Amino acid sequence: MAKLIYVTNVSIDGYIEDERGAFDWRPMDDELFALYTDILRPVGTFLYGRRLYEAMAVWETDAALAAQSDLTADFASAWQAASKVVYSTTLATVSTADTRLERRFDPAAVHELKATASSDLTVGGANLAAQAFKAGLVDECQLFIWPVAVGGGKPGLPTGMRTDLELLDERRFRNGVVNLRYRPLKQ
Repeated sequence: MAKLIYVTNVSIDGYIEDERGAFDWRPMDDELFALYTDILRPVGTFLYGRRLYEAMAVWETDAALAAQSDLTADFASAWQAASKVVYSTTLATVSTADTRLERRFDPAAVHELKATASSDLTVGGANLAAQAFKAGLVDECQLFIWPVAVGGGKPGLPTGMRTDLELLDERRFRNGVVNLRYRPLKQ
């Protein structure tokens, strides 16, 4: 069975965006960008909420991004190679190839997708990930902790539930970011 991996960036106080909805507090560097690509390259399917999908779709719809460097070209290629499932009640159409639009998150359908997939899946977007956590579908969690406290906003991990985690790996970056890789412990 394929794994469902939650990959997200969070502030040191646990938010994926600040109270204004901004997530522009990230000082990116090449080493970190290369790791993102390495994580995404073997993934066969990305499960996205609408906002994250719209932010990521530019890696297919804006060729100028891939043309910036070898690193961005590699990332764009890895992103475009995977299938995408977008969960949204408001999005009318999708703008990228190999992308399916779903109106609601169905845990049984995602479980079936994991059971039949030949490669791992990722889930992105805090609200969608919270639903996957609550359904017991998340097998791994990759948190990128950024060296900024934003004081409030959208939490990166589900609220209203306890999730015990086992640390699998950790990695520090020169720009102060720490990547923590966890496995949720089944209760």
